[in-house]
Amino acid sequence: MTPGPSRIAIVIVTYNSADVIEGCLRSLAAGARGTRLADVVVADNASRDGTLQLAEGVTGLPVRTVQLGRNAGYAAAVNAGVGALDLGGLDAVLVINPDCRLRPGALTPLAEALRRPGCGIAVPRLVNPDGSLQPSLRRTPTVGRALAEAVIGGGLAGRIGTLGELVTDPREYERPAPAAWATGAAMLVATGLIGEIGPWDESFLLYSEETEYALRAADRGWSLWYEPASVVEHIGGDSGVNPTLAALLTVNKVRLFRRRRSGPASLAYFLAVVAGEAVRALAGRRTSRASVVALLRPSRRLRRLAD
Repeated sequence: MTPGPSRIAIVIVTYNSADVIEGCLRSLAAGARGTRLADVVVADNASRDGTLQLAEGVTGLPVRTVQLGRNAGYAAAVNAGVGALDLGGLDAVLVINPDCRLRPGALTPLAEALRRPGCGIAVPRLVNPDGSLQPSLRRTPTVGRALAEAVIGGGLAGRIGTLGELVTDPREYERPAPAAWATGAAMLVATGLIGEIGPWDESFLLYSEETEYALRAADRGWSLWYEPASVVEHIGGDSGVNPTLAALLTVNKVRLFRRRRSGPASLAYFLAVVAGEAVRALAGRRTSRASVVALLRPSRRLRRLAD
């Protein structure tokens, strides 16, 4: 990091985001207060609802657009947006969803966190539109955690010590600390890290790409830091109500675990996830039913995002 205010660019990934993109863009000037906002790139996955026209109409910001020409996925759009930047003139890149709003001064604490030795990713405190906490921190995926979440649910498991993967205890969000990974809705990434570990993995299309990126960075000695002094409002929540997205999220987390662990551990993880989703499917949860079908019937898995 250079002395003085950090030089930051922002990459926003959009897909039919006309209802949220203006609010996101209009929050950036105040959110970047205390830093040097060098560039804002809207990387668009072939929106058909006027997203690009709205983005280009926002004045007072250095906004430009990159069009992928198809719905290539979140990671592909991140890579396209980052690829359009001059990283040599930057200290960090904020990757953000269009349904996020930066609270005033949100970027400065994140930029300061990246000055910590070995810190490559800094993430904010995410809140819902009503101001309530949105749990976003995760622990390393393990068979034991998958089994615990299958038996008692992720919400409860996350409150009992380090039993669950999702951190749900509100007290854990009151203090800055390292984390294994975090929701990818808003992540400030050091350009040094970008240069060392390369692009995001586009094979995941949507979900688990931020997990893979953070864990790959940790493999190379980089840490992820949670900074509650930075606050970002995130609307989000689609995977909790959309069966297709929920299934994609579940399948991808199993795929990622399989890539990183041994065969026996991967099988145990798969069975734990299937068992947990099956129990909830029997209780009537549509998202869990879709997840079970996607896990057990590879022919039904989503291979690409619809154009």
